[in-house]
Amino acid sequence: MLHGERVARPPRDLPGPARVGDDSGVSLRWAYLAAFVLLAACWIAFFARFIFGKRPSSGEATKTARLSILGIAIQGLGYAAVWMLERPRFGPIVPLPGALGLLPPVLAVGLAFASLWLALASIRTLGREWSFEARLVEGHRLVTAGPYAIVRHPIYSAMLGMLLATGLLISHWIGLVAGVAIFALGTWIRVRSEEELLRGQFGGEYEAYARRVPAIVPLRFGR
Repeated sequence: MLHGERVARPPRDLPGPARVGDDSGVSLRWAYLAAFVLLAACWIAFFARFIFGKRPSSGEATKTARLSILGIAIQGLGYAAVWMLERPRFGPIVPLPGALGLLPPVLAVGLAFASLWLALASIRTLGREWSFEARLVEGHRLVTAGPYAIVRHPIYSAMLGMLLATGLLISHWIGLVAGVAIFALGTWIRVRSEEELLRGQFGGEYEAYARRVPAIVPLRFGR
């Protein structure tokens, strides 16, 4: 070695977000992958109950609200925005430091399982009153028990939860915001259609129920 020659040293690790190959980055990707597998399982169970589940005999519809079909279509567009406006696969929706990076996938899994339970419990509680389209049947009951004691439209709450869980795991944040906004519009149309029928059928009884129980989110902001 010549006198004065400097020995090259490997560069030191620089602080900042995890890079490809970093243990933290790999672990976070595995966390998102595991969360996505659990989310997919919840989606399969969710669809299976709606499509293949045995429906109780509901009798002939006495009144329907065709506008609710438009609401269903718009809700579907909200889901499409979440699925189509993606970010890099199994990457974080926003950069978070350290262990906080695990918060979105953990929250997504919790939302997915809670939403699945809420949807199944709501359908079971509704019984013969459950249908895709807003309608009344002969001898229609005003259901206020079970999940309906928490929110007036718990199936839509469950659908919102599944949308949020999906967005947290796969969407660009713009897709998640757009999906929630579009879904909210479709849900507003469906809620308005259904509650018009219920108010006409049950009058003051439904008005009292609506004052007591929130529509979608189990929170009350004032009276």
